[in-house]
Amino acid sequence: MKVNWAEWLMVNSPNRVLVQKWLLLPWIKRGVSLPKEAMILEIGCGRGVGACLLLEAFRPRALYAMDLDTLMISCATCYVPPEQRGRIHLYVGDASQLPHMSKSMDAVFGFGVLHHLPDWRQGLAEISRVLKPGGIYFLEEFYPSLYLNFLARRLFSHPKEDRFFSQDLHRALKQADLVMERSLEHPKLGILATCRKSMH
Repeated sequence: MKVNWAEWLMVNSPNRVLVQKWLLLPWIKRGVSLPKEAMILEIGCGRGVGACLLLEAFRPRALYAMDLDTLMISCATCYVPPEQRGRIHLYVGDASQLPHMSKSMDAVFGFGVLHHLPDWRQGLAEISRVLKPGGIYFLEEFYPSLYLNFLARRLFSHPKEDRFFSQDLHRALKQADLVMERSLEHPKLGILATCRKSMH
């Protein structure tokens, strides 16, 4: 589901960039080790800030960054510096139908994306499918009490049916063969977590 104007402003604000750079990425790097020449996918890349930070942090062989919104990909094309364009591959796509081969990615990153998917379980199934055994899924997610409250419902646009809370998400990750290794969670607000794809 595409974000509306209010959330577009929020996710593209300078404060969001600072949060990703100085809080989220250091936390991820403390618990994630990726192989040299890794293949990385970012779902819901927005204007490309996260993709540039991930490229700098992990130095992958290739980084695929996708978003459902054509406008976001246009913004990302302008944002990504010329020297990084050879390794960041931007495309319009749906996280529920990823155009990648099974077991092709060493890591998948999603910064506040899963709760935008009408069929978020299918999104998890696709993430698990494209991850190599032992691959990493990082998620930053928010729970409905944060984005479907009285005020947020008037500002932002989110799916309203079949939303996940903490127990739902934990159960669905397990069913998708994604084992949570590290997490910071507030059960009413949201979660940061790194998960590893089962080896079998």
